[in-house]
Amino acid sequence: MSNSLLLRNVRPLEGNCVDVLVTDGVVSRVGPALEAPDVPVVEGHNGILLPGLVDAHTHLDKTHWGQPWHRHSAGPTIQERIADERRVRQRLGYSPAVQSASQVRQSIAMGTTHIRTHVDIDTEIGLANLEGVLATRERFQDALTMQIVAFPQSGLLVRPGTQELMTEAIRLGADLVGGIDPSSMDRDPVRHLDSIFAIADQQGTGVDIHLHEPGMLGAFALELIAERTAALGMRGRVTVSHAFCLGMVDDAYLDHLTGLLVDNRIAIMTHGPGHIEFPPVRCLHEAGVTLCCGSDGIRDSWGPYGNADMLERAMLLGFRSGFRCDEDLELVLDIITRGGAEVMETEDYGITPGCRADLTVVAGETRVEAIMSRTPRIAVIKGGRLVAANGNCLI
Repeated sequence: MSNSLLLRNVRPLEGNCVDVLVTDGVVSRVGPALEAPDVPVVEGHNGILLPGLVDAHTHLDKTHWGQPWHRHSAGPTIQERIADERRVRQRLGYSPAVQSASQVRQSIAMGTTHIRTHVDIDTEIGLANLEGVLATRERFQDALTMQIVAFPQSGLLVRPGTQELMTEAIRLGADLVGGIDPSSMDRDPVRHLDSIFAIADQQGTGVDIHLHEPGMLGAFALELIAERTAALGMRGRVTVSHAFCLGMVDDAYLDHLTGLLVDNRIAIMTHGPGHIEFPPVRCLHEAGVTLCCGSDGIRDSWGPYGNADMLERAMLLGFRSGFRCDEDLELVLDIITRGGAEVMETEDYGITPGCRADLTVVAGETRVEAIMSRTPRIAVIKGGRLVAANGNCLI
């Protein structure tokens, strides 16, 4: 498949209508009425040109996307949902490779060009989920950039042997070390965090930690995370996902925590949850905290929500944040593009000459209208190749 093309009649970030010439997978020229004989042409229909959308937090190994409807029965606590998921997984026997591929194709159709996925690692399933998602990453390597986080969903210390499996997961191809609720899950926040940071330090990877713990409990974990980030020289390589506690502490303590995040370049992922307080997006952005967003679980045993549309996720994050002004909603669009790309350490990301041609064309008069309307993506281009058109994945 050619990785050169001429994208006609698009409006970069809702600007003037231009053509975009892509040569060898890189944006080479942007301007009106470009000529490029013998290069395939993709019609943009006056759509808005965006850099490819970034889903910086999902769980490809758990999705039921494309399968018959699952009637949900999980309890309200995280531990109950984990236990229910284990039962459902055993009963349904879905293939992680098949299911992750199903969600990836949906994500591509929705304009996503980059995904960071957490993959369960524990002593019951071993590395089976990782192997399935690794197969999907290889299969779609020319259509999607994927990072994999080895994720101890069921705990690290409470399931002896998980720590060794996490190290093996990195050796097999996972890109980052995950963690989860070091106090409430493992009952030993210091040892939990010491363990995952030690793996990351030894293997030369970044860290992405699920932190659902509320209030002061979560805030204490954030302080411990910042300590280890600084001590190991991992500034810019640590993400805290969810971080509900940032929406629960008083203003003075929030200022203290925000300072730790900025000083240690710790990123925050929030997906705009519907049931709990969450990080104050505008406040953190103005302070200089790197923010990203993700789909989280999509049609899995935890819940029926999600469709892999990051424009819909942007709308939900804006809605939950109380955003009404266009400039605020443009910030949310920035979070699902540039913010996610920064967290994934994506080089040459953007829509100007010299950038890698990972592009999405959406319909709408403005970027905010595109978020609200969420019409099928006109075109999705990855590395100069057309991978989706009119809402359909072509891979």
